[in-house]
Amino acid sequence: MAAKRVTLADVAAEAGVGVATVDRVLNARAPVSAGAAARVLAAAEALGYHAHRLIRHRIEEMAPEKVLGFILQKEGKWFYRALAKALQGAAADLRGIRATVEICYVESLSPEALAAEIARMRDVADAIGVVSLEHPSVEAAVAACAHDGMPVFALLSPLSFPGLAGYIGIDSYKAGRTAGWAMARMVRDDAEIGVLVGSHRYLGHEALESGFRSAMRDYAPGARLRESLVFLDDGAVAYEAALELLQARPCLAGLYHCGGGTSGVVRALRESGRHRNVLYICHERGPVTEGGLRDGTVELVIATPLDAVAQAAAGAMQAALTGRGGGATEPLAFRLLTAENL
Repeated sequence: MAAKRVTLADVAAEAGVGVATVDRVLNARAPVSAGAAARVLAAAEALGYHAHRLIRHRIEEMAPEKVLGFILQKEGKWFYRALAKALQGAAADLRGIRATVEICYVESLSPEALAAEIARMRDVADAIGVVSLEHPSVEAAVAACAHDGMPVFALLSPLSFPGLAGYIGIDSYKAGRTAGWAMARMVRDDAEIGVLVGSHRYLGHEALESGFRSAMRDYAPGARLRESLVFLDDGAVAYEAALELLQARPCLAGLYHCGGGTSGVVRALRESGRHRNVLYICHERGPVTEGGLRDGTVELVIATPLDAVAQAAAGAMQAALTGRGGGATEPLAFRLLTAENL
């Protein structure tokens, strides 16, 4: 006996809408809410309706065109190029909007350069995601976007600005405490520990350092933590700072590095011959940190899941632009990498 052919009425009943609504979706005739259209598509696919691919195509045609702008840091860094690729992919998977991605890179930590890029992006994008320092110039640029009704999301490092639409990234304080917990269990209680910080203008870096010091007080109260060295989130400066620290402190047992520029620190550890006896904990997975884990230069990497950041950012922007919420998201789970679980 031949299977019964699925009809518009069947799809409508499954989706909980009227036949006229299914017809409007199928023939791309407005008005149909995004929610109703999504239910029609889900029902058509579940029932095996013969035109379900056409329905998906029609829904994509009905989706509004939006430009998602992303302002990232230095293009030369593998981490930001990988994030850009993930953002492109996540935006392409959106169904509620037809997203075009505009990505730019800011090559310095100048707040004025960041503010100028936000102002430029304000003219070309419908929503913005930005990796930024905390600074009044940047706050004024975000406030101007908010005044225009344009959502701006902080990526990777939070911002305290009142006009911000939300933050997408990990809980940096917890990540810092995790680094401190790990360090305390792998060095003597009275060990001398160095700390490298990219920039205290990054609230994420500030929270990482704070969490690390907090955990070390709890788990290794006798440890001797050095004053933090700020390296402006630059690999060359990080190399010089780490090499100077290693030469000046022959008893240094551990080094916690919050921020970018890991290539510089890995190089300093290897050149100084200390890569086997200084326990080095850093952030973000990439070719340099993976190599460091394999040869023992790096003990632990606390990694931000770039695909999850991209998906959360694209989803939050779509929600904000289509009136279905948006705003702050739950912190993303970070990952712990060792030589054993690469």
